[in-house]
Amino acid sequence: MRPDSTVTLNTGREMPIIGVGSWGLKEKPAEVIAEALRMGYRMVDTSGDYGTQKYVGEGVRKSGVPREEEFVVTKVEEDEDAHESAHRQIQELGLDPADLIVIHRPPEAGAGVGLWQGLIDAREEGLTRDIGVSNYTQEQIQELIDETGVVPAVNQIEWSPFGYSDEMLNFLNKHGIILQAYSSLTHAKRLDDARLKAIAAKYGKTPAQILLRWDIERGVVPIFKANRIEHLRENMGIFDFELEPMDVEKLNALNEHFSALGGKISYN
Repeated sequence: MRPDSTVTLNTGREMPIIGVGSWGLKEKPAEVIAEALRMGYRMVDTSGDYGTQKYVGEGVRKSGVPREEEFVVTKVEEDEDAHESAHRQIQELGLDPADLIVIHRPPEAGAGVGLWQGLIDAREEGLTRDIGVSNYTQEQIQELIDETGVVPAVNQIEWSPFGYSDEMLNFLNKHGIILQAYSSLTHAKRLDDARLKAIAAKYGKTPAQILLRWDIERGVVPIFKANRIEHLRENMGIFDFELEPMDVEKLNALNEHFSALGGKISYN
């Protein structure tokens, strides 16, 4: 694998295997995004409620990287008209079309079939190339498929060795849905774990690099936030080594359903 490697979505299109998130990106966000793209990253994740879409669009345009080589992900909210919101996201980004638009989270009642139909309409209108979901359970995804016949391209969920579900990953793999992992670096809350640090020392890598490598070796696409350029460079250093099977098992054993957002992760 290389920084420009991709995974194939169930629509046949290609998506980069690693991406930069923009949630909480406060200091010179457009410059950070532009530099990340120049550095070799090709996917950027944003959302209307992050307050970063304007800067993501600006960074994409400033980067000098051809638009066709970039992959921009944005989101619609569960209380919006998804079709109208997709129009608004495109306007805020100043990019047309988006590469992927997802439902940020399911509504309180049901899976949001109406929301999903709105994204289907947005895709058919050419506002986005692909559509997906975020924070959805297996049952909710199955409901969308059963009601519309359209399978999401991705499910974006919190995921790290400290909190994950093989059952969810197996379900997504069965349907050809890519798992996009957010909070891949646990918001730095587990980077000082002694077991993780021991594995990192073995490879001469940082704990963050080990977490990201664990993702891509499992076929998971990590998205992480990096406010500093040096962290962007550091997180690029995951393509020159492979984890030994015994170390993958050690990482798998760290699972405690930990959520960097508080409490425990539940995928049901």
